[in-house]
Amino acid sequence: MNLSPNKAGAKISQVITAWETLRPAKTFAGLTLDQFKTAVQPSIDTRANIESLKDQLAAAQTLRQDADEASIGTILLVVNAVKGDPAEGEDGELYEAMGYVRKSERRSGLSRGKKTATVTA
Repeated sequence: MNLSPNKAGAKISQVITAWETLRPAKTFAGLTLDQFKTAVQPSIDTRANIESLKDQLAAAQTLRQDADEASIGTILLVVNAVKGDPAEGEDGELYEAMGYVRKSERRSGLSRGKKTATVTA
């Protein structure tokens, strides 16, 4: 039986519940209910560990996002200081090296599209 991890977890729970509910004192495949639970416990523990790691990952991603927002704010302060520095400015190489377009290299933004004449017959 080749089950996906989700289906395997559901199957383990289903078998335990059915066995506990209907035949708790009966032995199957040479195993008591407690022996069966002990045998499948590594699967249950691993699933619990994965859920814990998912929660930790989500928390770490939230912390990273908060830290990045604070870092971007600090970056903006530094870049604005570079722009306002008389020795550096918006046209300096430091400003460009920080990933910004130098003032002298900016285009005006004005673009005039070509008008195409419509030919009617």
